[in-house]
Amino acid sequence: MKKQRKVLSLLLGMSVFAGAITGCGGSRVYEATSSDTYTEAAYETAEYEYYTVPENTESYEKPDENGFFVTQVQPLSTFAADVDTASYANIRRMIESKYSLSDINADAVRPEEFINYFNYDLNSPEGNDKFGVTTEIAPCPWNDDHKLMFVGVKAQELESDEEIVNNLVFLIDVSGSMFDDDKLPLLQKAFTELVKNLPDEGTVSIVTYAGDDRVILEGESLANKKEIIKAINDLEAGGSTNGEAGIKKAYQIAEANFVKEGNNRVIIASDGDMNVGISSPDELENLIEEKKESGVFLSVLGFGTGNYKDDRMERLADCGNGNYSYIDSMLEAKKVLVEEMNSTLYTVAKDAKFQVEFNPNKVNAYRLIGYENRIMDATDFNDDTKDGGEIGSGHTVIALYEIIEDGAESAVELKYQNNDESEKKDDSQYADEFATVNIRYKEPDADTSELISVVVNDEAVSEEPSENLKFAGMVAEFAMILSDSEHKGNSSFEYIMDTYKTLENKDEYKEEFNQLVRMVSKNS
Repeated sequence: MKKQRKVLSLLLGMSVFAGAITGCGGSRVYEATSSDTYTEAAYETAEYEYYTVPENTESYEKPDENGFFVTQVQPLSTFAADVDTASYANIRRMIESKYSLSDINADAVRPEEFINYFNYDLNSPEGNDKFGVTTEIAPCPWNDDHKLMFVGVKAQELESDEEIVNNLVFLIDVSGSMFDDDKLPLLQKAFTELVKNLPDEGTVSIVTYAGDDRVILEGESLANKKEIIKAINDLEAGGSTNGEAGIKKAYQIAEANFVKEGNNRVIIASDGDMNVGISSPDELENLIEEKKESGVFLSVLGFGTGNYKDDRMERLADCGNGNYSYIDSMLEAKKVLVEEMNSTLYTVAKDAKFQVEFNPNKVNAYRLIGYENRIMDATDFNDDTKDGGEIGSGHTVIALYEIIEDGAESAVELKYQNNDESEKKDDSQYADEFATVNIRYKEPDADTSELISVVVNDEAVSEEPSENLKFAGMVAEFAMILSDSEHKGNSSFEYIMDTYKTLENKDEYKEEFNQLVRMVSKNS
């Protein structure tokens, strides 16, 4: 008796089917076609096998949370710019999947990626300036004895008539673990939208990797969008995951098609579950740091659940002149790849670093919220050989500091340090300055950095926060609750929801944020 292969597979593996086709091992995915048939005996002896993925093998890497530093002892706060937003989208996926507060992995929460997900009303760059800077200080909502200092940076935008030729390489994971609807099928729809919205100038190459790497298209003109989209939609998932081979091939092709003064970029799309060749975050870091010297930039797009390897994806972006987004829906795909296409794809400043010098006569102690994995030594700021972060056209970068003013009562206790008032400078010419924000960056094709500095003085202080600081504070508070931060103070879902009602400027993303707060509050 003959039966359809698809039916047989369903009968044989009903209890394990949901997880069986998502594995990333060396087995072969069994794909059915309407014309394929097997006898029962033949099916029983077939060499195909299904493999399963443990219920949840997601992995995250998070260093210790930033604490307070006494300004007199350590006045400099130095970190690399970060425009990633993956953490927020990933946590949104968890909340929409009905995760309770206790179910959410605290290591998956990176506050800066929550804050930087949203748009803010910031000062635009003037003239030929690379950045516009907005600063503000107002009361801290979760600790009445502290203040919040807001530093918002907005990058220069590409001119509407400025044509930059693209040399894009899509590096797509087609291993067995990418079979699920929220992986390769969603990826195909996302890349289709991207291709439709790219200008005709330039080329696209497509490299796939599973057990080995394959070049699907090389140097295909973007004028041939139908052919590119067809190649994307013809991809199928199956096999193990050799990310190392794919990365090397993608950069090789990007370098071969390099466009001087163009946009040379590899876009990696994967669940990060690499199990052949180099696979650990440290090994991937070494590989990608070598490849970035070619002048090719990187965008990392994460997909999927259950076996998602956020630690690897984030490390690739941080070490590869890149940015990192998590795509959990077509709405997010359109936000990242269509609405924010210029920010995602076109770098206007590389190796961007921030160094904030606090005035001990005004600020007793400070704490940077987030950016734990981007902290740098103070001496690295002026060292052009030290890597910073990449900022795209029109991108915004927000840094929030929780500060304790000089003379304010504080519960911060230090084991090894004393704040000796007698050692402070008597420097009256800076009496109204809280801090100086220094920013170093390089032009995309330069090796030498440029410096801009902005003073944060008494004029930035207000008892009533602007909508910028108010909303950023709400988002930071939400992140601290989700991660059970030791610095969350009086943070509460109720305060966030009540404060949201007072906002005048709302958009669909802020409204979605409000709904997420309500959902996790209800489920907890």
